[in-house]
Amino acid sequence: MGQEKKEHPKEKSRLHPRNKHRERYDFKLLNAACPELAEFVVINQFGDETVDFFNPEAVRLLNKALLKAHYNVNNWTIPSGYLCPPIPGRADYIHHIADFLRSKNFGKIPQGQKIKVLDIGVGANCIYPIIGATEYDWHFVGSDIDAVAIENATEIINQNPPLKENIELRFQESEKTIFKGIIAFDEKFDVTICNPPFHTSAQEAQSGTARKLKNLQAENKREIVLNFGGRSNELWCEGGELAFIKRMIIQSKKYANSCFWFTTLVSKESNLRNIYRELEDANAYEVATLPMGQGNKTSRVVAWTFLTAQEQIAWKKARWN
Repeated sequence: MGQEKKEHPKEKSRLHPRNKHRERYDFKLLNAACPELAEFVVINQFGDETVDFFNPEAVRLLNKALLKAHYNVNNWTIPSGYLCPPIPGRADYIHHIADFLRSKNFGKIPQGQKIKVLDIGVGANCIYPIIGATEYDWHFVGSDIDAVAIENATEIINQNPPLKENIELRFQESEKTIFKGIIAFDEKFDVTICNPPFHTSAQEAQSGTARKLKNLQAENKREIVLNFGGRSNELWCEGGELAFIKRMIIQSKKYANSCFWFTTLVSKESNLRNIYRELEDANAYEVATLPMGQGNKTSRVVAWTFLTAQEQIAWKKARWN
């Protein structure tokens, strides 16, 4: 006997209410947006349309279709081996940041190109700037230490003229610095965002991927692991997530007057205590933690500012109103 069709909730309720991906994927819409996707759409054991998420090409085409259907982005692609991120989760970060800024702005989301966002580690995919520019008309600067990533992201922007006014890219020459060489003298950013490298080494990154695949009972695990998206600088760095964020906090203090809010994703809850301690040592004036839920995974964004209450009022009066 075959398995009964599984009943799914109509919406992924843990995603942000404004997230365009709360409902199950509409493959009729997605196939129309990206005809190449159709050959990768399969029916799973519960009778639902899906794609093989262990097939890098299927995931790439799914992203291409989502960006075309929901954000009017044409000809999106990434080089082989580069990170192909889940778009719903990326959209959630942007929407939570919008709500956070709204909470500091009398209930109104600051919108328009006057709002400037720095995406630290924009990647070859350029996903955060695409979503933020499309949803809120924010102006983005994307930085990365990978020249190929910058080159590919530049090509995506060139293929989509409406993005040119909202997104610019800057190559970070030093692997040790985050803001220096990127933020120009007298340049102001309203918020920075970052999805830091999670693992401490290439071996740990590959082991983590293998564990995920084992939990999902994938076949041909070795081949999939070797083809799994993500370059070294995208997945790991010395000291992992905690070391990267601590370095960011220390360096952010030198740019205290250049940015209103610094933010970063924090995947490991166990890192929060050390992050809060580092922020206290850096004399951050205000710290906030924004919970995020995606599927069965719980994550969060930590935000901090060095601006005093009076400086925050002056900033908003000059830039947000």
